[in-house]
Amino acid sequence: MNWLTNFVRPKLRALVKRDTPDNLWHKCPGCGQMIFHRDLEANLHVCDKCGHHLRLPALKRLGMLFDDGVFTRIELPKVPLDPLRFRDRRRYTERLKEAQAATEEQDALIVAHGSVGGQPAVIAVFNFDFMAGSMATAVGEAFLAAAKLAKLQQAALVAIPASGGARMHEGILSLMQMPRTVLAVEEVKSAGLPYIVVLTDPTTGGVTASFAMLGDVHLAEPGSLIGFAGQRVIQDTIREKLPEGFQRAEYLYEHGMVDMVVPRPELKAALARILGLLMQPRPSAEVVVLPTPEVEIPQQPRA
Repeated sequence: MNWLTNFVRPKLRALVKRDTPDNLWHKCPGCGQMIFHRDLEANLHVCDKCGHHLRLPALKRLGMLFDDGVFTRIELPKVPLDPLRFRDRRRYTERLKEAQAATEEQDALIVAHGSVGGQPAVIAVFNFDFMAGSMATAVGEAFLAAAKLAKLQQAALVAIPASGGARMHEGILSLMQMPRTVLAVEEVKSAGLPYIVVLTDPTTGGVTASFAMLGDVHLAEPGSLIGFAGQRVIQDTIREKLPEGFQRAEYLYEHGMVDMVVPRPELKAALARILGLLMQPRPSAEVVVLPTPEVEIPQQPRA
């Protein structure tokens, strides 16, 4: 029996073994249902059972929003990789190289330009897979480059954050990106160009405290976590139980922090409609000037 178990059975298994990918099925965090990967991609990473919005890869989001999925990425400015020579359990440079190898991206922000609904647009989208989309010097430089490109092309700037906040490995340098991105937003607005923010899950920390909440219009995907500090930190600080759904997109919409909560399949149409209104504010029909009626002013009798 030992000979059959230890020798024959492994040989038979080796003969019939087939390599099976381990990412064919995905478990929905909302309802726990298993979703086949092709069905998930066809539905833009939205669960067809409960409507839960799973995180969407950055490049797929760009292809979803731009007309015909056509866009052009720009080369982003180079920055020092490890300005503070930071190290915790591992060197910061090692973490960066690991993230770059896993995502095939240089950092957490991707900038591309094209058209959305026929309107020129520059989109800056966060890649959450790159160190949780944390904002560091490279992200700040990339956002400034997106703002400059929007001004150069007279295009709308669309920011799509998905971030855990400032990157602790760059210390004060990462926090300095908050005012820099705010100034970049002001330059776009001063040029008379729209700045739209699409809030996705999660949008937290220094990203929320800077450019993510300065849009002319704020859209949000259903169920997105949007806030500055974590719920546990807030609850422990104020020593009160937080309301249900706190820091979620629907809660912020009810309290006036978000203009629209838009399901992902409807996001492109909503964005195109908003850009059309903001980029072409003139009426589509001819303006008819009505003649001003003459009004006789009675003369006052002389004293």
